[in-house]
Amino acid sequence: MRLVTAAEIDQALDVRTLMERLRSAFRAEIANPPRTLHHIESSLGPGEPGGGDLIVMPAWVRGTARAGDMSGRRGYIGVKIQSVFPDNRAVANRANGVPTLTGVYVLMSGRTGEPLGLLDAPTLTAWRTAAASALAATYLARQDAERLLVVGAGALVPHLIKAHAQARPIRNVLIWNRTPATAEKLAKHLSRPDMKIAATTDLEGAVRGADIICTATGSHEPLIKGEWLQPGVHMDCVGGYRPDMREVDDAAMSHARVFVDTRSGAMSEAGDIIGPLESGTITTDDIAADLHDLARGEKAGRRYHDQITLFKSVGVALEDLAAATLAFERT
Repeated sequence: MRLVTAAEIDQALDVRTLMERLRSAFRAEIANPPRTLHHIESSLGPGEPGGGDLIVMPAWVRGTARAGDMSGRRGYIGVKIQSVFPDNRAVANRANGVPTLTGVYVLMSGRTGEPLGLLDAPTLTAWRTAAASALAATYLARQDAERLLVVGAGALVPHLIKAHAQARPIRNVLIWNRTPATAEKLAKHLSRPDMKIAATTDLEGAVRGADIICTATGSHEPLIKGEWLQPGVHMDCVGGYRPDMREVDDAAMSHARVFVDTRSGAMSEAGDIIGPLESGTITTDDIAADLHDLARGEKAGRRYHDQITLFKSVGVALEDLAAATLAFERT
């Protein structure tokens, strides 16, 4: 069994190839059972700092004789085992180098079940999440989208900026975070000659001026208000992965044509979908399409220039399998 490190994954993957691998994966017939999420209570007791979530995500695909198929022609089984412990952001844990998100990806042969590789899960997650957002943007964002607003300043943000810049001609990026100093530091770190990247403390103004809004937070209260949205904007909401998390308010949902990565995942796990469904702001019929529909050409994406679109992603195991197989085949 081969160990594939975070650095090797970063070296092996590129956004455009991964986007196309994901497009193929959403067109294919891949076994993709619901993920299992277990909440781990703090050792100090329920509700005390230190708890987190354990997420297990399996997927598998049969082999094929067709060259270029996402299965790599021999079939794969993959399982992501990932933990999310938000209190690892605390100074004491940061000093010990413990990130919020940790885990491993186990890749196995689809023919024999033997382990083939052990890959760094957080790095795979960052790559596939950003590439899925960029893939959705190819269907949903305006062709002339140049101004990107990123809400959040975590480890996923650099990947999201790079990915969206591959999908659309992004020239200006603003980063907003609850801690302005963190946004400033990240903007300076990501500075590049072909793109203006800056921090902002004016969230409303940034939303009003954006062509694409990408939210990547763990917020439990809506940050983006529908009254701020301008015609033609595309929202890419990737942060919330539990029913109690919200990044946009009901008004934003009511203004937008809504798309998801998978219907089953979004309607059972995404607070930004579950909340508006429960309040009657939207119905299941208002979810226009998922990535399966878009990739297969069964449903249309953006219909006109001034339409407001929203893509809600909670992550799906077939994305991890697609990213893991590509990284494994290239290392």
